[in-house]
Amino acid sequence: MRPDGNAATGTGPVGPMWLRPSYALAVVVLLLSMAAVFYYAHSRREREMHAARLVFEGRTAEIVERLRRRVGDYDLILRGGVSLFASVDWPSAEQWSDYYRGLRIDQQFPSIVGLGFAPYLPSGQLPEFQRQMRDRGEGLFVLYPAGFRREYAPILYMVPATPANRAAIGYDMYADAKRQSAMRAAAEAGEARMSAPIGNAPDAGQALPVASLYAPVYWSQLTPSTAGERRDSLRGWVYAPIRLQALVEVTTLTLPHPVLFRIRDVTDGGDVLFYASPALRNGTRHEPPAFAVSRELDAYGRRWRIDFESEPRSEVEAAAVDLRATVLVGVLCALLLFGLVLALAMTEARADALASRMSESYRRSEQRFRNAMEYSAIGKALLDSHGRIVEANPSLAGILGTTQDALIGQSLGGQFADADDPLRTGQMQSMQDGVHRTTKRLRRGDGEVRHAQLTFAPVPGEVGQDVVGLVQIEDVTERLRAEAQVRALNRTLEARVAVRTRELTHANEELESFAYSVSHDLRAPLRSIDGFSRLLRERYDGVLDDTGRAYLDRVRNASLRMDELIDAILKISRIGRSELKPRTTDLSRLAEEIVSELREQDPGREVEVGIEPGLSAWADPALARNLLQNLLENAWKFTASATAPRIRLYRDDHAFVVEDNGAGFDSSYANKLFRPFQRLHPQEEFQGHGIGLASVRRILERHGGSIRAEGEPGRGARFVFVLPDPPAEESNS
Repeated sequence: MRPDGNAATGTGPVGPMWLRPSYALAVVVLLLSMAAVFYYAHSRREREMHAARLVFEGRTAEIVERLRRRVGDYDLILRGGVSLFASVDWPSAEQWSDYYRGLRIDQQFPSIVGLGFAPYLPSGQLPEFQRQMRDRGEGLFVLYPAGFRREYAPILYMVPATPANRAAIGYDMYADAKRQSAMRAAAEAGEARMSAPIGNAPDAGQALPVASLYAPVYWSQLTPSTAGERRDSLRGWVYAPIRLQALVEVTTLTLPHPVLFRIRDVTDGGDVLFYASPALRNGTRHEPPAFAVSRELDAYGRRWRIDFESEPRSEVEAAAVDLRATVLVGVLCALLLFGLVLALAMTEARADALASRMSESYRRSEQRFRNAMEYSAIGKALLDSHGRIVEANPSLAGILGTTQDALIGQSLGGQFADADDPLRTGQMQSMQDGVHRTTKRLRRGDGEVRHAQLTFAPVPGEVGQDVVGLVQIEDVTERLRAEAQVRALNRTLEARVAVRTRELTHANEELESFAYSVSHDLRAPLRSIDGFSRLLRERYDGVLDDTGRAYLDRVRNASLRMDELIDAILKISRIGRSELKPRTTDLSRLAEEIVSELREQDPGREVEVGIEPGLSAWADPALARNLLQNLLENAWKFTASATAPRIRLYRDDHAFVVEDNGAGFDSSYANKLFRPFQRLHPQEEFQGHGIGLASVRRILERHGGSIRAEGEPGRGARFVFVLPDPPAEESNS
């Protein structure tokens, strides 16, 4: 620590530790080695995936070629049927069946529903054709669907003779637009043509998609050369309905590695899905494929698109060469190399970091001390072993009425007006043992004497510097004066309180004496008035008329009313004089007792009373009972005319509430309710003296609480009162 305020700074690297060249080298080595490992693993994985894709594409090409060959075999079967018509003028049904059985089509080609022939018949040739069929002994040949058409192509032969195939005999395929389109295309091209996928056809035998392959038959031995000649020479068609799903399943049955795919008919911009692999059809695939390839197949005039999907990428990668061991070894080697370089870097940086921390800690400690000295509102000074001031802050110079430079080198003891020098009476010795505090008088530079509180504490200086302690000097002159004034005011206030207490006690005693005197002095004439009125009524009842007797009754009622008012005055005075003994009071229990008494006094009434259990407050039990009794009796009285009287006592946040559905009152007169002898309802309607709510407010004021009233005429009243919380010691207990 130096008095000039300059802190020593250590040398060391600047910036974060990871920016050191040695640490940066270790990080670079780690990054390069890890990059090399992962680059090798990535490139190897990509080569494996490329090879897997080539294998997958080869399998898809094989499937497409198998489908092409299979459909080509169907074409050869149809061409054989066409040759049969070329060798025989009109083959019989038996010859057609023999041809089918000879090729064993049902065994070698199970996807073919059957082999059939349909003649081409313009509308004018249909009756002649039916006559020829009868002449051959075939019976009546009936076409369906019924109706006139310009051209017909009914099924004449259909083998094998299954129920479905027999039912198809006579079906006019020209009535179906899809079939007619394929049949016309085959007739005009002179080659076989495939129809669009058809479902629920008469010759299909089931609802699965079926496509029919048609080969044209001409009257000439050779196929005509032009489209017009082919139309003119058209005799009919040899055709075969093909179950498309069975076609695909039979074709791919012997594949060593099954592939998932969908086949769509996309001819002329259409998009008809007629086959999907079971996994795709059932929706059991939840991961995207690693590869996807689409290929097209020209199926005799129809364009089929086959969308192939491979296994998910996770399965393809799992089947490839496992690179995890290679990557793990590479990562371990990279980490080992990084650890070696890092150890060298840490060894180099450890000494520099330690020196840097120590230097920074010393600098910050020095700065904190300088700031505490410079900006403190309390005067501070560093002292040497002889009690001279080595350094002083601006506050000390202000307290002594001089400058900082003038204080340097002066003895602190010379600044005090006391006869004893605090630096020569043990304070300097005590600074070596600990903190010492004292209050002395000091003399400012202008001669004014002030009171100061001194705190001496040992503070070591730098090596070779004579600094032994720190003294804090706080000017407490104004504080001592204020304390003296407060003490004087307290003595005056205590005397005034004692006088006022005596006066209040005397006034209460006089008020009590007055109340009892008034009670005694007023009751004597009241008793005379009541007594003589009663005697007058009893002895001279026959002399008095009805008006006289009514006057006597009014005199007696007035005297009784006066007697009750005197009792009310005494009751209010007792509430103010009684000693307050608050404690935790069960309000729910008190309310239940009061309601029970009310039911006994008025057994003929049925009143619904709801009291929330567990209500308690810090109050004098006797006064609390008086409070609840006034509120509940009021509610009981003013609900007398209600159809279904209801009274409730409950807690609302920090307040207690007594509410009823009785006569209510105009809320603009709520303040009058708590004044003595103030009533909002006539005596004839509801009896009372007008002191119940005044007593309630007096009780709450004595407890330090409050009350407010809410109401509406004919809809009941609501009284909300607050009692203070118990003292802290009672709450803790």
